[in-house]
Amino acid sequence: MADSAGQRIICLLGPTGTGKSSLAIALACEWNAELVNFDSRQVYRSFPLITAQPERKDYAACRHWLYGFLASNETLDAGQFASLARDRVADINRRGRIPMLVGGTGLYLRSFLSGLAPIPEIPAAIRNRVLQQCRDKGPEALHLLLQSCDPETARKVHPRDRQRLTRALEVCQATGRPISWWHQRQTPDASTYRALKIGIWTELETLRPRLENRIASMIAKGALDEVRQAWEDCPDAQAPGWSGIGCREILEYHLGRWSLEQARQEWLRRTRAYAKRQLTWFQRDEEVHWLRSGELKKARDCVHKWLSAAGAGGEGQGS
Repeated sequence: MADSAGQRIICLLGPTGTGKSSLAIALACEWNAELVNFDSRQVYRSFPLITAQPERKDYAACRHWLYGFLASNETLDAGQFASLARDRVADINRRGRIPMLVGGTGLYLRSFLSGLAPIPEIPAAIRNRVLQQCRDKGPEALHLLLQSCDPETARKVHPRDRQRLTRALEVCQATGRPISWWHQRQTPDASTYRALKIGIWTELETLRPRLENRIASMIAKGALDEVRQAWEDCPDAQAPGWSGIGCREILEYHLGRWSLEQARQEWLRRTRAYAKRQLTWFQRDEEVHWLRSGELKKARDCVHKWLSAAGAGGEGQGS
């Protein structure tokens, strides 16, 4: 793992649909920054549209890392992400540029900045047993089990999120303690980054019509075809990639189980609920400088002030 002591980073965070990506690109172009994804859905290669990954024009504007590289049947836990991101950030810093982490998966960012909870290694037999339970009974049954042994985590995990459900249950069964108990005992990593955290804030009432419009736009641009092709490549509904919001709903439509309107409404409902959870998570962090969506000038001022205080100078840093 690369030594993180003294490495400067900018973190642009917040709920889905608030315009983080466009703001990040504008800032990156101004300061020669490079963007590093910390969204757990945007890592999947088969869903660039539904997960709102950068478009061709975005890649042309600045360099992007850790987007769209994972197959649908693969997983990327927080520890694996932290290792990949730390190596990428170290490389960007070595080249004299500024790494900017962009996303909304709070656990990924926390693991990157502070390390992981000290959870013991889970025996393979327990892990395999929980995975088999999920295959036999379905994720909803596992969610009911989790409610009894770790209600705090169960409230935060969607009943169809196979990856997080199986992880939480295997930790309960292997250690006798809920995963929420272990997370409370997480200790910061000895090596720390010099980080500026900018959060993009939008009230949920304001966000709802934006999310509705974004979903409609994704469908119009080809979300149905994206799911059809992804299903041809990975016809396994239990694969991790299919647990993403939007992916699962459109798959239900593709398989003839739901109408398109049912899929669209459930996609919206889950997206809004996820945005609310993201806001709750990030609001706990007192280091976040909150801005409203679209406040580019304030974001510029915030970055300029931070870079100057950090001894990195003003605009146009990097090479």
